[in-house]
Amino acid sequence: MKALFSSDALNPGVRLREVFGWAMYDFANSGYTTVVITAVFAAYFVGGVAQGASWATLAWTVGLSISYAIVMLTMPGLGAWADRTAGKKRLLMAVTAACVLSTAALALVGPGQVALGLGLLILSNTFYAFGESLTASFLPELAKPEAMGRVSGWGWALGYIGGMLTLGVCLAYVLAAQARGESGSQFVPITMLITAAVYGLAASVTFALMKEHSPLQPHAPVVGLFQSLKQLKQTLQDARPYEDFTRLMACAVAYQGGVAVAISLAAIYAEQVIGFQPQETMVLIFVLNIAAFVGAFVFGYAQDRIGHKLALALTLLGWILTCVIAALSSTKEVFWWAAAIAGVCMGSSQSSGRAMAGLMVPPARLGEFFGLWTFAIRLASILGPLSYGLITWLSGGNQRLAIGSTSLLFVLGLILLMPVNVARGRRMALGQAET
Repeated sequence: MKALFSSDALNPGVRLREVFGWAMYDFANSGYTTVVITAVFAAYFVGGVAQGASWATLAWTVGLSISYAIVMLTMPGLGAWADRTAGKKRLLMAVTAACVLSTAALALVGPGQVALGLGLLILSNTFYAFGESLTASFLPELAKPEAMGRVSGWGWALGYIGGMLTLGVCLAYVLAAQARGESGSQFVPITMLITAAVYGLAASVTFALMKEHSPLQPHAPVVGLFQSLKQLKQTLQDARPYEDFTRLMACAVAYQGGVAVAISLAAIYAEQVIGFQPQETMVLIFVLNIAAFVGAFVFGYAQDRIGHKLALALTLLGWILTCVIAALSSTKEVFWWAAAIAGVCMGSSQSSGRAMAGLMVPPARLGEFFGLWTFAIRLASILGPLSYGLITWLSGGNQRLAIGSTSLLFVLGLILLMPVNVARGRRMALGQAET
């Protein structure tokens, strides 16, 4: 066990307990994506809140897209502000509290309350994405460059455990509620409260153990929250010399669009196309999280051995296979295979991307450049699900065509990954930091 979790992987002065605290944030926020975005609230919104309307899937993807657009335009500015005021931890605490409260408020959404559901979805998902970006920006401060993959994998792996725990508690409650004859409008609100409670409690461990590492820059101009658009433009200009980092961002826009489809629409596809019942969908997502845990943990170590680029390329090939199987599957048994492959690829691709980005960002501008990384990820999260929703709508509800088309995003990501040179990108980041 000590060989797996070695302090040799950490930067000087960093202790394993602090890394555990950092990884606990992945544990905390994974319940939100698993229960709200993937397994429970997504399907409930389409089938219960919007009552199965033909536009329901498109409305869900539009709501997600609005939240991602907000994050895209504001996160680089917020990250720069946090860097220059040594405030990454304080900002993380604030956005976490806002996400927990807005997630709990989803319990108020009932059948027909589409506007309320979309509004709270936009709020909660925006604050979730802020927190995800901020916690990622701590990774280069904690892990040595040669161990970035495995430490990132620790976080993602623990995150999937958190997702499974939250979903498991929710599933137990749902099964008990269904045994009592309750409907989705009665038991789904309780699952939102459970998710918010786990998020808040687990994140408190992060705030107790993790330190603020960014040095205060008292003479640097502080970026106000209302100057985010100006800061975004400046950060995009400043990032242009970092060619391999910007190429990786372009790659991420493509493949993360496909990942976002899997996260946002898996439950909808399983229930609307394959015929899963709500409790079956929750079991499916639970197993998917087990596979994702294995993918994140094992590939984290493999990534440091075989190289970041090859590891990510292998996961993209796996995603292409997943989309093909899902589009062609006509039985639950076949779809289970697609879900298992998707789980492994989800854990490994997300961990690999974060670690590669961590190697190629300038050390003095972690929050700002990870805000730019978030810009790419959230642009992908708009393009992927929104294209899926549009294809479904324009094709008269043909979700098989939509999921098959998603494979093209992973093909494009594989093509854009080819010119990325990680070693050159790392040298560029360190050279800029020294000058």
